[in-house]
Amino acid sequence: MTDNNLQKKMAELEAQIRKLKKNNLGLVFEDKQEDVVEQSKTQVPVLKEVIENRLDLDEAYPNNLMIEGDNYLALSVLNYTHKKSIDLIYIDPPYNTGSHDFIYNDKYVDLDDGFRHSKWLSFMYNRLRLAKDLLKDDGLIFISIDDNEQAHLRVLCDKIFGEENFVFQFVIDKTAQGANQSATFKQTHEYCLLYTKGTQDKINSDTDTETDNKKYKFRDERGLYAITNAFDSINSPLSANKNRGYTVYYNEKIGDAQIRDEYDREKGIFGNFDQGLVKKGYTPIRPGTRKGIQYPWNWVSTRFLSDYKKDLVFMKNRKGKLGIYHKNRATGKTKDTTLKRFDTRNFGNQMLVDILGEKKFDYPKSLDMMKWVISKHNNASATVLDFFAGSGTTGHAVLEMNKIDGGNRKFILCTNNENNNGGNGGIAESVCYPRIKAVINGYKNKKSEKVVGIPSNLFYYQTDLVDIEQIHKVPDEAKIRITYEAGEMIAVREDALNEVEKNDWWQIFEGKGRLVAIYFKEDKAKLAELIAKLEKKNLPTALYIFSWGKNEYKGEYSSANIRVEDIPEPIIEVYKEINRI
Repeated sequence: MTDNNLQKKMAELEAQIRKLKKNNLGLVFEDKQEDVVEQSKTQVPVLKEVIENRLDLDEAYPNNLMIEGDNYLALSVLNYTHKKSIDLIYIDPPYNTGSHDFIYNDKYVDLDDGFRHSKWLSFMYNRLRLAKDLLKDDGLIFISIDDNEQAHLRVLCDKIFGEENFVFQFVIDKTAQGANQSATFKQTHEYCLLYTKGTQDKINSDTDTETDNKKYKFRDERGLYAITNAFDSINSPLSANKNRGYTVYYNEKIGDAQIRDEYDREKGIFGNFDQGLVKKGYTPIRPGTRKGIQYPWNWVSTRFLSDYKKDLVFMKNRKGKLGIYHKNRATGKTKDTTLKRFDTRNFGNQMLVDILGEKKFDYPKSLDMMKWVISKHNNASATVLDFFAGSGTTGHAVLEMNKIDGGNRKFILCTNNENNNGGNGGIAESVCYPRIKAVINGYKNKKSEKVVGIPSNLFYYQTDLVDIEQIHKVPDEAKIRITYEAGEMIAVREDALNEVEKNDWWQIFEGKGRLVAIYFKEDKAKLAELIAKLEKKNLPTALYIFSWGKNEYKGEYSSANIRVEDIPEPIIEVYKEINRI
């Protein structure tokens, strides 16, 4: 390349850089990738159940999951087991305050670390990009944050989820938790960002309200209502709504209404009344005039005739003149607000102490707050994920919401087992799991009062790693290892979680009225033996057969009851995609 060509090329690159700087709001990410992300290129995660922590009460109850381990690994597993299957995600990530609340590559990020925001952004980006793929197209994600990273998080989420999918930034009043002091103002709030995956169809923007019985003092077959607005309360004149200038004739004795089109649209005046209807006992009613302006009815005539009996009232005003009024119904709902107040002291700290018997965790979220978050998704059978589960408030709230409205929601909690600053032992084993167990089975609070349990199932897993040498080209030996170790992960994918048999040839799980089987070998005779065993059960069955490639056995062994899937290639493909290979 000549000097002139080189200079021209450099000038073009500089112009592109200037354009990017001008037109885009940028984020600076940490250059050194996380250790756990690098580790995933040579070791892939699977799940191993901790049987002694299982709470298997009844097949009729939802199967809830708790996954102990680094949440990047847990999210990687869930991208195989639950891709596009999660309705709602809530997370309360580290706020990066510089006070030993955020660890990057096994080291606390201090306040004086010049790259602390870049490290936090890289940490969050790695997890949020995996979380996005777990959400259904109508899924929601809520993220709690404070002023330390709120601005960066908003830009990051716009990048990942799309600026058009931002819904609200709620302000959470944390006065009951205490206030952060500064040299100028006292901070008593934090934030909760809400994004959708792609549509707002599932957002419940209403909240329950108490009915004012003094206001809503009338009742019909549809419930309570008040008589407020007149049927001609529209603000624009009849001249702009000429198709709403009909005359209503109402017979009070028989409760019947008829209409006549008596408005002259050219002259802008009403004509004579229909004397035939008047003689039959019908009273003519026309929309009123205000300050010399003739107003129309609120509805067109066709809607009036179809809806007047259920939504309108005919009654005399103070002057004794018959008029028409709307029924203002008591819905018990009002639009929710972006400012929320929750008692974190009593429904966070004190509640957790009541359940565990002592303080073991700093700053748990308010249970009422989490119930509110869950209520914002209108699916009562939603799958809810929290991959910064901490003390387990999200799982507790899911159980409470099911108790309140008879829902069938289930939760997935992901948390590590690091030591907790607020108490002894790891977070998973000494805080999160004991809390959920107590809520399911029931417990006695600090006053020795019995709190009745909320029955549900809980299956406890830990992430484990399988050596694969290199993700971009997994050797045959590693494919065999993955197949032998992936059984519980596949069982989670199929939601059939009880292992009933395992030998050198196969592994079988059962649950929720279906079977899952993993066949480890290439021997067709033994495979035929397994298929015969499965068919005797006469249950819907997912059969995962080891193969070196894809779709080798689907046509050969699928039947009315048996669905054949490949292993391990689809698992490897998921992990390749995660690592952007």
